[in-house]
Amino acid sequence: MRKLVFLFCAVAAVLTGTAAGAPAADNTLTAREKQEGWILLFDGKTLNGWTTSARQPSRTPVDQGAINPHGSGGYMMIHEKKWGNYILAMDFKLSPNCNSGIFVRTFPLTPWNDGNVGYYGIEVALDAAEGTGYHHTGALYDLVRPSRNAMKPIGEWNHIEITCDRNLIAVAVNGETVTRMNLDEWTTPNKRPDGSDHKFGIAYKQHPRWGYIGLQDHGAPVWFKNIKIRPLPWAR
Repeated sequence: MRKLVFLFCAVAAVLTGTAAGAPAADNTLTAREKQEGWILLFDGKTLNGWTTSARQPSRTPVDQGAINPHGSGGYMMIHEKKWGNYILAMDFKLSPNCNSGIFVRTFPLTPWNDGNVGYYGIEVALDAAEGTGYHHTGALYDLVRPSRNAMKPIGEWNHIEITCDRNLIAVAVNGETVTRMNLDEWTTPNKRPDGSDHKFGIAYKQHPRWGYIGLQDHGAPVWFKNIKIRPLPWAR
């Protein structure tokens, strides 16, 4: 009798957890995520839908159920579609001394760009070094510093969400929003709104509000999994 009661309770717990939105297995969507409009960008087994920024297949296979852009043969791995307003979520893991990034709204042919997919996108920095500088994890690279470094120790998986909503960009690392940027405030090339200098010859108010998503290879292994996107409407 006790075994039957235990079995009933165990089954009920599983069903309750599923109904409450228990986490999905890696590289899948829960029923709730599907209802909310999330789209899976990586199946965890193949690189279908992804190519290098050089428009060639990656030389690095799927590793640990993740995309590892290091050694892929391009500056970054890019998703085949261009996106505008969205919430992008994924898990990432860095190797020691790694310097990488997630690019959003990167575009090959802009008034400032010679055709290379990547350089003039907006980069969310990922860096093994601890800190809150313009190049540390969670920063919008060379543009906006994170309020704090919310990354876990090197070798552990982290969760990141990047919101691109018209003129607003926000970055949350492990559930904590650490960076915000209002593109409309960036009216002068090479200048932040406070008048300090940055490296990019772009007035970000004029930056394209759509483009590719890229995962950077900057000289060391880095892993990305559970890559999913929820498109947002253009006007609200």
